[in-house]
Amino acid sequence: MQITFGIDFGTSNSALSIYRNGTVEVIPMDPVNDDELLRSVLYFTEENEIFAGQEAIRNYVSDGAAGRFMQSIKTFLPNTNFDSTEIFGKRYAIDDLVSIILRKLKARGEAHVGCTVDSVVLGRPVVFSTDSTKDAVAQQRLEKAARKAGFKRIWFQYEPIAAALTFEATLKPGEERVVLIGDFGGGTSDFTIIRTLGGAFSRDDRKSDVLSLGGVYVAGDKFDSQLMWDRVAHHFGRHVKYRSMGKDEWFSIPKSIIYTLCQWHRIPLLRARSTREQIRMIKRSADNPRAIENLENIIDDNFGFFLFQAIEKAKCELSESRQATIRFKERGLSIEENVSKEEFEEINLGNLQQIAACIDDVIARSGLAPSQIDSVFLTGGTSRMPCIQALFADRFGQEKLEQRNSFTSVVYGLGASVPLFI
Repeated sequence: MQITFGIDFGTSNSALSIYRNGTVEVIPMDPVNDDELLRSVLYFTEENEIFAGQEAIRNYVSDGAAGRFMQSIKTFLPNTNFDSTEIFGKRYAIDDLVSIILRKLKARGEAHVGCTVDSVVLGRPVVFSTDSTKDAVAQQRLEKAARKAGFKRIWFQYEPIAAALTFEATLKPGEERVVLIGDFGGGTSDFTIIRTLGGAFSRDDRKSDVLSLGGVYVAGDKFDSQLMWDRVAHHFGRHVKYRSMGKDEWFSIPKSIIYTLCQWHRIPLLRARSTREQIRMIKRSADNPRAIENLENIIDDNFGFFLFQAIEKAKCELSESRQATIRFKERGLSIEENVSKEEFEEINLGNLQQIAACIDDVIARSGLAPSQIDSVFLTGGTSRMPCIQALFADRFGQEKLEQRNSFTSVVYGLGASVPLFI
């Protein structure tokens, strides 16, 4: 009996499906809480213990953020400037970090089926990077991580095509639809227009069914970063002025520092000795030294994870309410920043325009008019945002929008992709 796993290694969450005997099953990664998702996070302790998923978060919190916590690891895959990092005296390549998460997924799947499995279909975004060389590097690193995790037969499937196969599984046998898939992850937003047909999984070649593909490096994390930049970063020195040594001229804190601060997964980079010294120098003559002290604290105490959780919570609340508040307290710092739905959309206008342009490009390259597309299937947590749904409703009409299984559509489709490869 041939068993193959489907793995959706995501920026925020990961999941695993099992293909066997012509059926697909998505299994829970956390059986205790019946949660199908594994948070794509790692926690390293000074005692060389490594935890992944919810276990990583629990230990990180109980240890008082004493160790090294890593999130959004997927975003580093196309970054050719990031090859490895040192954690408590041991160096880890990017594929080493990814393989830890893949190994945990694999172990959970093997425990479920009761045997070793060395075949996998891995999801990948349409664009890891707009730079083709970096895009190729990202896939190579992901494949290397899968081999380190113990997989020997490895195939790749575009994530929106996997979501299309999930949509296809809901159709009646012989029912045909042209569907636009919108897959919104933490790091990328990917789109495909594809002909779907209800029936068995075993269609040999789907290339002729794919009318167009596209993607943009704007997704959930980018919206969080924008909120951080616009509403929170001033608490950490964004608008601070300082005098350089021996000069009367006032300078702004380098944007590179604030840009890094506003990307949760990059905050550890601020620990570099040269950057820390630069921040100490700024603090000595800053017009708001308390804000620089807050910046030092978030670097030293590693509480960026909790801050970005508060930002994400407010973002999610805006999907249901007209207004939300970013609330956060740590080391004498108390943040209460109100943001309305209208303000959130204005703050993120540039991000929304990039997504809209990508959608229009995918439609244009399909050769179809919006009226010729039968359904729009949206998946991923960010797809629940009203401003995202409005982009599609404006182009296709609200009645064509479908949304279900927001977090498992891709991984189910990766399992359904197996017959296309074996």
